[in-house]
Order: sequence, then structure tokens, then C-alpha cells
Amino acid sequence: MELRQLRYFVRIVELGSFSQAAAALGLVTSALSQQISRLESELATRLLKRSSAGIQPTEAGLAFLHQARLALRHVDAAANAAKSARLSGHVSIGMSPTTASVLGMPLILAMRERHFGVRVHFVETLSGHLADMLTARVLDLAILFRADLARRFSVTPLLEERLFVIGRPSLSGMPAERSVRLASLGSLPLVLPSAPHDLRSMLDQAFARARVTPNVVAEIDGLSTLMDLVTGGLAASIQPGAAIARLAPGELAAVPLTDASARRPILLASLNDDELSPAGLATRAVTVEVARRLVRERMWAGAALHES
Repeated sequence: MELRQLRYFVRIVELGSFSQAAAALGLVTSALSQQISRLESELATRLLKRSSAGIQPTEAGLAFLHQARLALRHVDAAANAAKSARLSGHVSIGMSPTTASVLGMPLILAMRERHFGVRVHFVETLSGHLADMLTARVLDLAILFRADLARRFSVTPLLEERLFVIGRPSLSGMPAERSVRLASLGSLPLVLPSAPHDLRSMLDQAFARARVTPNVVAEIDGLSTLMDLVTGGLAASIQPGAAIARLAPGELAAVPLTDASARRPILLASLNDDELSPAGLATRAVTVEVARRLVRERMWAGAALHES
């Protein structure tokens, strides 16, 4: 098996076409097809199949794809490391928008200061997508909120976040108390993420335990647009304190929820140690250190260090 065969296979899957992959790789289609045939013969299994959507991986091909991508990334990282005496390479880390609003910039700055040769690919997306991206080896590390999604990975418990009712003080139904329970929020108009979002799943379960039906007037999966509605006074939201990290102090009221279920864990999940490159291992250590420093310096509202 040759490295070029791995690169050829990955490119074909990405483009879904032998001819397009051949053009991108600077090969003739017949030569590319011959290399894949040799690879399949060596592995004694079919890796690709034709469908109405083009060339797609078989079940075996999909499993091979994940490991091929990982192997190529490690080879590229090794080649880059050989060109420099300092730690170098490439690492991908994913976070939800709320977490990124607090942790993203400090982490990138810390990586530039300590490991300038490591190129960080930062992915900001819904938390529900991050575990899938980690499984597909698109990410090396991800911040997750659910232990059941993190079981297949190497996991470091980081923090626990308290949730807040966030809104304009003048909004009808907005609690005026210093703290509030979910059971008293039935009439408050809320804008929340949709069901695939981990935060929404957690809130639905918490409201069910409180035996109250939330008054959800809009579902928005983008944090910036969601917070625009909140700052505009159209509705309140239930979010971690990180959601207001970029707003001017005092612009919105943030009333903490006292329900025990209105807290969520912050977990740093990564590929296993034998799969992580040196750059990935270094990034994981820096992420833990930066997150805990932000809590100790009271720069992460509503967050507490994990007890262990």
C-alpha cells in the first residue's frame, strides 16, 4: 500500500468522480482507476461503488476513509515537523458558538504564543454536529456537552456552566428576582435553538421535569441572530453566561436559574492519544489550561471548574 493510493482514494470520495479526481490530481482516468484496483486487490475488498449520486464509498470504504484521512494528516504533520525544529503541524478543534465567544480568541492567542508553528483550524458550529465531525476524523478535538456523545473519545471534564434567563428587563414576563426557577417561566416568550441543539434537548428535559410548557416563540440556530432578537426586546432566551460575553455590560439582564438540571458540563473530547498528532496533544493541553484560567480570572460568566 502506498501513500499516493490513500491520497487518490480520498480525493475520489471527496469529488465523487474518477474523472474529476484524475483532473485534480494531474492523472489520466485509467491510471487512477488502476491504482484503486490495486489497492482494492491488496485489501481484498471493494472500497468504491457507483450510484446515481456518483462514486461513493462502500461500508468498508467508509471505514477505510476515516483511517486514510487520519494517516495522511499524520504524514503531513510529520513532514512539516521535519522542516522545523519547533513543534509544528495542523490541528482542528470545534466549539459551539457560545463556547467560542469566550474560549476561541484566548485559545488561538495562547497557541500563537506557545506553539507558533502549529496551524489551528477552528470550527464553530452547532454542538450536535461536533461529535459526528470528531467521529469522521474531520476534527481532532471538540468541546461537547453530553457525556453519552463523548464516550467513544478521550474525554477531559473541564467546567460546569450555569444557565441564565437573558433578556431586556422591560420584557413582559422577564423575572425581576435575583434568581428564578424554570417552573415560573411558563408565560415568558422565549427564543431557543432547535431540537438538534444539545442545549435545547437539555432544556426540554428540564422543563418537563418542572412540569411547565415553555412559551417558545422562535427557534434560531445561529447565536448572533438569536441574541439580536433578545437585545431587540422581542423575546428572552436561556443560555450560558458565555452568550453575553461580547455584549456591553448591563445591556441585558441575566438571571441565574436555580434548578439543579439547569447546568451543563463542558467536556473536552479528542481522538485517542495514539491517534492525536504531537500538535493535537499540545493543543489539548493548552485548551485545558486556558479554559481553567478564564474561570479562575472570572472571565467565563456562570462557569465553575469541574470538581475533579
